[in-house]
Amino acid sequence: MGEAVATFDVPNTILALCRAIREAGGRALLVGGGVRDRLLGLPWKDFDLEVYGLSAEALKGQLERFGEVKTVGERFTVYKLRINGADVDVSLPRRETKIGRGHRGFLIEGDPFLSIEEAARRRDFTINALLYDPLTDELIDPFGGRADLERRILRMVDARTFPEDSLRVLRAMQLAARFECTIEPETQALCRRIDLSDLPSERIWGEMEKLLIGALRPSIGLQAALDLLIIEKLFPDLKWLVGCPQDPIWHPEGDVWTHTLLAVDQAAVLVREHELQKAKWLTVMLAVLLHDIGKPLTTREEKGRIRSIGHEDAGLQPARRVLDRLNVHTINGYPVRVQVLALVANHLKPAQFFKSRERVSDGAFRRLAARCDLELLYLVAKADALARGPVSNAEAEEWFIARARALGVEHAPPRPLLMGRHLLQLGMEPGPEMGRLLRAVYEMQLEGKVTTLEEALALARELLARGSFAGLSGRRSRA
Repeated sequence: MGEAVATFDVPNTILALCRAIREAGGRALLVGGGVRDRLLGLPWKDFDLEVYGLSAEALKGQLERFGEVKTVGERFTVYKLRINGADVDVSLPRRETKIGRGHRGFLIEGDPFLSIEEAARRRDFTINALLYDPLTDELIDPFGGRADLERRILRMVDARTFPEDSLRVLRAMQLAARFECTIEPETQALCRRIDLSDLPSERIWGEMEKLLIGALRPSIGLQAALDLLIIEKLFPDLKWLVGCPQDPIWHPEGDVWTHTLLAVDQAAVLVREHELQKAKWLTVMLAVLLHDIGKPLTTREEKGRIRSIGHEDAGLQPARRVLDRLNVHTINGYPVRVQVLALVANHLKPAQFFKSRERVSDGAFRRLAARCDLELLYLVAKADALARGPVSNAEAEEWFIARARALGVEHAPPRPLLMGRHLLQLGMEPGPEMGRLLRAVYEMQLEGKVTTLEEALALARELLARGSFAGLSGRRSRA
């Protein structure tokens, strides 16, 4: 079961902790995704230790020698501590008994004398059931996870316990994509039979987020989601993309589902190239996933051509349903939901502006910038444009972003020159008419006909003098 491997370069602080546990009569093993990642040559992200042979009280006593210990859980205790900048989770082997519905319906008890094989049996996939002893440099592999990892096969550990946690079906989706694995047939068949209706939105989103951020080719996970019936059970609006035809002249790559998978993979490249922060990264990925979700509602054959007129606006309602299922609103304060819907509604604008580039005004760009982030729109439209097989071309999108940047509106529209305080100084009373006047002047600013505060004030005085707007007080204007 055990074999020696090349050193995993475990930090000295973790080695010191493991030695202290050994001296107290226990054995500390690194477990989980960290071991898998190191076998793939990936760096340590965090450290999960499973400790055999020590009671919870004795283990906590050893951990307290290394820093402040935070305790999580009741019957099954996880100790969290930070050692020299490294986050460490330390736990006992655990027994799990299914006592209720859902991912929380388990009775979990720590058992320091459980065998290694029995403890590893509770894990989801063989590639996650690997253990490593950093003091002996021994890899413990009770279920053939290393061979599966080398062959890129995703296989369940135990068919009896695997269905007890329905979230494992979604883990299969994102792990298949992140590590470009093929899901083993029996595992795939069992996943299809598992009910997913008990999963709350935050758990679903957690796995989708890992897919959209962690995979170089998210299409692998999305196709797995279709094959495992995740799409059918959780996101039925996306299922209609499968088989929805497109005009072969514009989309020789195939149906809308095929195009969407290609576009999502293109987006995964673009967000990395542009080094987007997390919230904007996820905004782009979600918008690309949903950009053509309105096509099944609008696709028609007219005079021998397949057309989907109005699919941008038609896609808003099904896009909202998907976002509702994921309970996505804001991330780190960024309005992800608002931006995603705006990007879906406007994803054709870069190409449309390009076609009318001799006539499209600067104001059109400024108005569009008021609806969505044009840099993100550029990325969504470019991913769309590069997902059309042999006719892929992003000339329109490059022209679009160059002009947006030249105008300085790639992230936001210009700030209004005229503010409410200026109108108060003109003697105008607060109220709806003030809002109308501010909007009228701002429209002229967007068109480039007002470029300074002085010009904005002059226009406001002119409109007030014409009597176009009510709301002046009886006071003499102080301006």
